[in-house]
Amino acid sequence: MTGPGPGFIVVHILGKAYRVPEGLTILRAMEHAGYRLVRGVGCRGGFCGACGTLYRTRNDYRIKVGLACQTVAEHDMYLAQLPFYPASKARYALDQLGPSLATLVKLHPELPRCLGCNTCTRTCPQGLDVMEYMARAMRGDLAGVADLSFDCIMCGLCASRCPAEQTQYNVALLARRLYGRHLAPKAAHLSRRVGEVAAGQFDAELDRMSGLDAKALKVLYDARDIEA
Repeated sequence: MTGPGPGFIVVHILGKAYRVPEGLTILRAMEHAGYRLVRGVGCRGGFCGACGTLYRTRNDYRIKVGLACQTVAEHDMYLAQLPFYPASKARYALDQLGPSLATLVKLHPELPRCLGCNTCTRTCPQGLDVMEYMARAMRGDLAGVADLSFDCIMCGLCASRCPAEQTQYNVALLARRLYGRHLAPKAAHLSRRVGEVAAGQFDAELDRMSGLDAKALKVLYDARDIEA
């Protein structure tokens, strides 16, 4: 392929070169190149974690990671998507588990293997301090893990680069579930609202909204009360 020309770049998708306009995200560049994405694409807003991508640029030995919907394509970028990472995932009945370090280690025996190399933190596209919440997991600090991992989008990129072959995001998910089920203070206002819903307090309003067209629903949505 000759030079891309003004306003264009060349990207290499799964080993094949494509000429695409400058300024596109990796996701848009792949679609411009003709790829119909049925895996590795979701919310397009950086929230769902479905579009994890590995890439490198010419003359740079480093493998880099990012979300395809957020990362802007560069000239001579070589990329491959990682929409699913075959990580170990524990199966459990939450009500039968205790909120303890022993539970974490039983379901994720790889947990103590952490090398403290910080690769997971450097890899995280959300900028989370993954190594720190894993350190807290190894101390049994479920509240700390839940707090530091709250914005995890489960993309799996941390696990894909971990030399100790840990599944950080699954450990964090288990910790958040244990904390929420057993340790977090109960939300009285939530219990009240669930009771109101069960009693049918909002049925009439929901029926009315169900009969509105898209334009009317948009007006109603834009005029809603927003909590501070």
